[in-house]
Amino acid sequence: MPEHRIGSREEWQAAREELARLEAEQARRDEEIKAKRLDLPWVPVDKEYELGTGDGKRTLAELFDGRSQLLAYNIMFGPDYTLGACPGCTGLADGLDGTLVHLNHRDVTLICLSRAPIERLTAYKQRMGWQFPYVSTYGTDFAFDFGLAMTEEQAQQIPEVTEMTDNPPGWLEEWSHQIGAELKDGLRENPSWIAFALEDGTVYHTYTVAAPDPFVAPYFSSLLDRTPKAQPAEPRSWRKDEYPD
Repeated sequence: MPEHRIGSREEWQAAREELARLEAEQARRDEEIKAKRLDLPWVPVDKEYELGTGDGKRTLAELFDGRSQLLAYNIMFGPDYTLGACPGCTGLADGLDGTLVHLNHRDVTLICLSRAPIERLTAYKQRMGWQFPYVSTYGTDFAFDFGLAMTEEQAQQIPEVTEMTDNPPGWLEEWSHQIGAELKDGLRENPSWIAFALEDGTVYHTYTVAAPDPFVAPYFSSLLDRTPKAQPAEPRSWRKDEYPD
């Protein structure tokens, strides 16, 4: 017998209707939050950045690629990572290629960012079979200016980071081995989504959201939320070519 509660069809229907009411409330709240998100003020980006791409250096404005909106996912892949990007971030990135044509036809350019040098990003992109543009912020202040990474000094001033570095749980120690970097370096990267608008030649920063927000999670996580069994509480992840089976 399953360990889960067993009931009749009538009991299921009553419980499902109650859950539906809660889901409808959440949907209404999500619409309110969406409106607040769209109402955020746009902040002009006055600083010039030259970022690394497979086709050489590009300015932030050039990354829009002829469109007026730029959406970027910041993958945890710092200069100190010797074995590749964060497996969890990699899992999210695995789901992006299918969205490219749909976003491009809606005036949105989608890219990913990381602080590792472009040569390493290009090699990792090829390994993972990705098609989206993968851009390096290496050697610039871009990631620090927009909260996508922390300096060593900033990381040392955050109690949660120092606690995880000094007393890491088992899954985090495993993650450190997966990326090939010490935790004091690996945890300085901030998995985030960041959005920009381009109007009349001016780039504006419009939005940022970072983990642990559910939006900064692999897309398959939302599918797992609808399956019958709960997933393990510890956030272990593997790259798609490294599953231990």
